This record gives sequence, structure tokens and C-alpha cells, in this order.
Amino acid sequence: MAGHSKFKNIMHRKGAQDKKRAKIFTKIIKEITVAVKMGSSDVNANPRLRSAILEAKSQNMPKENIERAIKKGESGNEADNYEEIRYEGYAPHGIAIIVEALTDNRNRTASEVRSTFTKHGGSLGENGSVQFLFDKLGFITFAKDSVPFNSLFEVAIELGATDIIENDDELLVLTAVDELHQIATKLTNSLKVDYVSASLVWQPKVEITITKLEQAQQIIKLINTLEDLDDVQKVFANFDIPEDILEQI
Repeated sequence: MAGHSKFKNIMHRKGAQDKKRAKIFTKIIKEITVAVKMGSSDVNANPRLRSAILEAKSQNMPKENIERAIKKGESGNEADNYEEIRYEGYAPHGIAIIVEALTDNRNRTASEVRSTFTKHGGSLGENGSVQFLFDKLGFITFAKDSVPFNSLFEVAIELGATDIIENDDELLVLTAVDELHQIATKLTNSLKVDYVSASLVWQPKVEITITKLEQAQQIIKLINTLEDLDDVQKVFANFDIPEDILEQI
């Protein structure tokens, strides 16, 4: 019986992983479709599409899925007329949250996002209610072992990047919003190294440190639930959780 239970647990975990993977694929497919509709299917001429395809490859999405999403965008089918929407609100303990979504049904998405905030002790606000707490920036991510920091720094600053941040396993190049894709392309051409991703992000001006386990769990549960919604693409928040608290979650 124990062996049978262990097998069931393994299958349950695999099912959960497959479900999560499917959700990630769905979000990337939406992004590819919108990128093609707003630009073109030419990767070299469409930086947003290039970034979406790089994300798809990093998630091991099959090539045929990527090609199908591109064709979907080319078809211009009105039934898949996705709209970009931003929601703003607060999590418990005064944490500001920005949610970016792609939807073909504005009412459905608004209802799902609002109920998620409410269910987890947060509140959805009006547009602009928390935006002032963030700066919108371009983030270009390179794998840390793909390029020397000094080389990246010199070229990036010369091209007009505002800063370079070194993390454990990645290098982040920060840019102005309207210069993101231009700098990303020039960096790739100059360094002969492909970036991992290039996207617009909402960076908190000041982060609130959460030191109590229960509060951290509440906030993370809300964010995870928001990210799990089919129409939600990205979630940004202005909190920081110390490593010792994270390890307990």
C-alpha cells in the first residue's frame, strides 16, 4: 500500500507540474500572438516577438507550438483579439501590486482579478492608485556565464543603458522604456551573445520588508493566485522577504 501511495503522490506532482507548464505555455502563446499582431512575424524586425520566442525556448516549448502561435497572430482572427490591460491594487499589509493581463474578455478578467484580491485580503484600486510607487523600465537579462560583467557594462552604458545589476545567476541591463529593444538588439550585435529576455517591468521605488512568516505567506499566496489566472501575464509588487523567512514558506 505504501508503494501505491508513493506512486499516487508522484503522479499527482507530475499532474500539477504539467498543469503549471500548460499555463505557462498559454501565456507565452498569447504574448507571441499579440507581438505578431502589433508588429510582424519577422523576428529580426519585431523585438517583442523575439523576446517572446526566447521565453518560449527557455521554457522548452515545442517548435510547432511557437509556429502555430505566430500563424495565429498573422491570421488576425477577431475571436482572438487580445487586449492589454493593467490593474492596480493592494495586498495585505500595504503592499502595492500591479497586474498586467492579456484578455479577449475585459469583464471576465476584471471580475477574476477583483475577486482574487478580495479573497486574499487585498483590494483592487483604480488605475494610477499605486503606479506612482513604481518606475517603468526596460530590463534586458543575460545569463551570468554568457558574458563578462565588465564587457557588458562598458557596451551597455555606451549604448545608453541606465544601470547594470549583477544577481546570483544573471546580469540585468536597465534601460528607458522607449530604448529597450534598440539597446537589446545592439547589445546582441556588439557582444555576439543572445539575451535571455527583454521586457518592460515595474520596478518599486521603495520596497517594504516583510519579516513575519504569516504576513509573507499571505502576500505570496495572493501573488501566486493572481499569476495563476489564465489572463494574467505578469505581477509586480513592492515587497522584500528576507532569505530566512522565504526558506520557511
